[in-house]
Amino acid sequence: MRNVLILGANGRIARRVSEMLLRESDIYQSHYLRDSERLRLRDDSKEAIIEGDVRHLDVLEQAVATADIVYANLAGPDVVEEARAIIEAMTHTGVKRLIWLSVLGVYDEVPGSFGEWNHNMLDSALLERYGEAVDLIEASELDYTIIRLAWLTNKNEIDYELTQKGEPFKGTEVSRKSVAALVRSLIKDPSQYQRASLGINKPHTDGDRPAWY
Repeated sequence: MRNVLILGANGRIARRVSEMLLRESDIYQSHYLRDSERLRLRDDSKEAIIEGDVRHLDVLEQAVATADIVYANLAGPDVVEEARAIIEAMTHTGVKRLIWLSVLGVYDEVPGSFGEWNHNMLDSALLERYGEAVDLIEASELDYTIIRLAWLTNKNEIDYELTQKGEPFKGTEVSRKSVAALVRSLIKDPSQYQRASLGINKPHTDGDRPAWY
C-alpha cells in the first residue's frame, strides 16, 4: 500500500484529492494539519490525522518518515519556511517524492495583459516568497513536481492542459477538481513529471483576466 502524507489537509484542493484517493484500494492517507478538529475520518482503515505545524521539524519528520509521497497543499506568507522544513525532513528521512502546489507567475511566465493583471492582483512580496520556495525545492535533490495554478474555480469539471517551465503560461482559470485530478494522477503514478514544474489551466480561457472579474 502506498502511503501519502497530505500537508495542509484541510485545504479545498486537498479535500478533493482525499475524496478521490479514498476510492483507491492501494492508498493510505495521513492528513497533516494544525487543528485536527477541522477534519473527520471517513475510513480509519485507509486514513489517519496528524496534528502539527509544518514548521515544527520534529513532528514533521515523524510524519514524513512513514510516507512514500508528500503532497504539500500550503499557502500564505510562511511558504518559504515551510518549504525549508519539508526539504530538511524529507532529506533526513530519505523520502524523495514531493508534489508542491504553487501559483502562476513565480517565473514571470504569464504573458501579456493577463500577466500584468495577475502581478497586480497578487501581492508582490507574497509572490516573491512563493518564487523563493519554488527555488529552494528546485535546488534540492528531491523528486519534486511543482504545480503552478491558474485562478481557481469551484466548477464541477475535470478539464485542464499543462505547460512546462520555460513555456508561456496558458489560460486564466482552472477548476479545483481539475487540479485534484492531476495530483491524484501523480500519486497513482509517481514516475510522471519528476523534477518538473507544470502550469495548469483550463483550455480556451485566455483573456485579460478570469471571466468572473
